[in-house]
Amino acid sequence: MDMKTVISRKDKVVKQFHDGSEKHLLATKHLDLIYGAASFTGPATVSVQLNKGGAQELTAKHIFIDTGARTAIPKIEGLNTVDYLTSTTIMDLAEVPKHLVIIGGSYIGLEFGQMFRRFGSKVTILDSSPRFLPKEDEDVANELRKILEDEGITIHTDARTEHIRRAFIEKEVKFLQCSHILIAAGRVPNTDKLNLHVPGVQMDTHGYIKVNNKLETNVSGIYALGDVKGGPAFTHISYNDYIVVAKNLLEKGKATIKNRPVPYCLFTDPELGRVGLTEQDARAQGYKIKVATLPMAYVARAIETGDTRGMMKAVVDAKSGKILGVAIIGTEGGELMAIMQMAMAGGITHMELRDTIFAHPTYAESINNLFMKLDKI
Repeated sequence: MDMKTVISRKDKVVKQFHDGSEKHLLATKHLDLIYGAASFTGPATVSVQLNKGGAQELTAKHIFIDTGARTAIPKIEGLNTVDYLTSTTIMDLAEVPKHLVIIGGSYIGLEFGQMFRRFGSKVTILDSSPRFLPKEDEDVANELRKILEDEGITIHTDARTEHIRRAFIEKEVKFLQCSHILIAAGRVPNTDKLNLHVPGVQMDTHGYIKVNNKLETNVSGIYALGDVKGGPAFTHISYNDYIVVAKNLLEKGKATIKNRPVPYCLFTDPELGRVGLTEQDARAQGYKIKVATLPMAYVARAIETGDTRGMMKAVVDAKSGKILGVAIIGTEGGELMAIMQMAMAGGITHMELRDTIFAHPTYAESINNLFMKLDKI
């Protein structure tokens, strides 16, 4: 594996997005782009320690906090004695680890785990959860776990890392020897240096900023958007946060984050795309449901392309026929999920999707076959 070429391509892609965003901002009239670290000095005032030196004070009627989150570093004895990796630093790793141990079974851990396994590393994932991907239905989680384990990735659930040492001790069988460690055990909000106590902005016990359904904090004129407010930590959710705030402030709308659909993709290969309720959540909420599943081995397009790993799953309201949620593991799983999401937004029933004409041969036509399964229930 030529890691120099891999990193060079990554840097090129990142630079393209970064420079494009910066150029757009700089070209926007009445907008100043300031680089520095900001913190509150008053209810409507922030002081910015400029990267180029000096400070600048800003006062505004509206202040939007969108500082995101960073890797959470767990309290593990001995962790500070080794050079561990995070989701940021591993992107510049110039070598292929002989054995990469990943602490955490998060999306970050699974995506990097598969990537470095394919680069040639031995990969072990230590997940503290009793069950793999506990927020997913068990059949969906098991399907993805099988895919990863078939590639040679070792996954340990209910595994709590308690101690890290530089030297390997043969007799202590509970110790795991590795060359590199990736920390992927969650995220923490970037609120610790904002001096939020000055304006009195409330946070929860984890440091996330509390907001209402319109993304307003408890302090008038101060809003929080994106990962810093907690909840689903996805780029598209941050963008939708912006839409909610913009509609309400600029268009005098009544936009809200309450009950909005949260689509997401786990970008393993094949990917997992999901939106809406899982089967376990739907049952817990008291819905009377029908569940349709279809292995990708029964999808014509998957057979033709030679990759039949994965499955499709849909949870349907038994009375109305409306789709409550879907999970799709497979090539273009996120794209198939998006089709289902649009159907859910439009109130289209599973019967209508079952009878809809989709082009052949596409992954989308498998939606017909998926919902035909419900005819027998």
